[in-house]
Amino acid sequence: MKLTSLLRNWISIIGLLIASVNLILIIVLFIISAVLDKSATVLGLFIYIILPGFMLFGLIMVPVGILAARKRKASASPEGIKRLPSIDLNNPVHKKAFIIFAVVTVIILFLSTYGSFEAYHLTESVEFCGTLCHKVMEPEYTAYQNSPHANVACVDCHVGAGASWYVKSKLSGLYQVYATITKSYQTPIETPLHDLRPARETCERCHWPQKFYSRKIFTKKYFLTDSLNSEWDIMLLMKTGPEYENLGFTEGIHWHINPDVKIEYVSENDKREIISYVKYTNKETGEVTEYRIPDSEVSDSALASASPRTMDCIDCHNRPSHNYYSPPAYFDRIMQAGGVSKEIPFIKKSAMEILSNTFTDRDTAMMQIRDGILNFYESGYAGYLSDNVEKIERSITSVQKAFSRNTFPAMGVNYSVYPDHAGHLESEGCFRCHNDAFESETGRRITRDCNICHIIISQGTPGSMQYSAVREPLEFIHPVDIGDVWQEANCSECHKFLY
Repeated sequence: MKLTSLLRNWISIIGLLIASVNLILIIVLFIISAVLDKSATVLGLFIYIILPGFMLFGLIMVPVGILAARKRKASASPEGIKRLPSIDLNNPVHKKAFIIFAVVTVIILFLSTYGSFEAYHLTESVEFCGTLCHKVMEPEYTAYQNSPHANVACVDCHVGAGASWYVKSKLSGLYQVYATITKSYQTPIETPLHDLRPARETCERCHWPQKFYSRKIFTKKYFLTDSLNSEWDIMLLMKTGPEYENLGFTEGIHWHINPDVKIEYVSENDKREIISYVKYTNKETGEVTEYRIPDSEVSDSALASASPRTMDCIDCHNRPSHNYYSPPAYFDRIMQAGGVSKEIPFIKKSAMEILSNTFTDRDTAMMQIRDGILNFYESGYAGYLSDNVEKIERSITSVQKAFSRNTFPAMGVNYSVYPDHAGHLESEGCFRCHNDAFESETGRRITRDCNICHIIISQGTPGSMQYSAVREPLEFIHPVDIGDVWQEANCSECHKFLY
């Protein structure tokens, strides 16, 4: 029986139509993307994933229809036709059909290989991760583009090397696609991600522990909310490593990831923000020290049922590429960069008053930021406003841009939702463990002394700075006189509620 006669069935005909239409669409869209340089993620999604999937479905329908047609012929005339086709290359008809089939198969395999290669690179690209699900991923993508890791691909941290984690990420992605289509995702997205690959297999491919030896000088500018937007500078010597490089991991902040040390902890609700138990193990000597909080001690049975987490980079640097700054923090950054003029009296105060509000959507926020700042000057500084309207308008625009990079009302995202643990100003951060509350059976405590991590070597306003020798720390001076409160309470107890 001729192949053409077997193709005359509705299943194969529909399959050929589906495959042909999708092949034509793929070719047309590919030409558009190549000639017009339209390399959008959605276009690539159709060219390399969606349309090839429909084309493959159509091609599968062709042999299914042929087999079904042969089966019907065999049932009608059991002796007249065989259930499976036979190939005789000495038969010119069979030979021609075989050559056509072989050529078409090679072409399809070539296109499939090329398409699979492009599909792989598309799904591994930053644009695919950040722009395909625009609303859901907009906060993460925006923060990533303004982070120190902006030139590092998302998959380098979220997937890493190896086939096993690639497969896991794609299987996890299927649920994420479903959640996006059905709009069943959480707003904001819950963190931390408990199925994230260990930092030792991702972060340490670039930031290996042996790299963190030298200490680092860290400088920071703050601006007060007075009429002069007074500047307050502070310079810290960060003890990222020991004082002398040859001492290795004997001290310093990055001692926590010493390969010879293992630190485990248990946190309430697995949020890693409220820690109730810490265990230290020296891998070289076998020494084990357990720290508990006497006033809220966790029972042994509760610890046995808990899943202790081994501390790694992410426990402190939990927002390495997706950091959302608070209004005071991003305002100080743009004022230091010149986006907001320091000459405008009370400009920080006026901005903080409006940025302390909660906004329902971005458009409303943009409008209220502008109106709020202008109303502040219209009500109290009308003369200054009329003489400096352009300067104030430029500053308002900078504040609006900074807000858009750090707050996303549609997803319920702002700095307080995703606290940064690499510090202690606006979240508990270091004080989750270093709070003088954790005590071992021998009476040893996890100290709250800030000088074990950094020392202040300079602080104050320009022109009247206070300096010290590098090895002699200054006692902290609060920019605004609040007495001894800063010694008795954590910084975050005030700063995370101020705005």
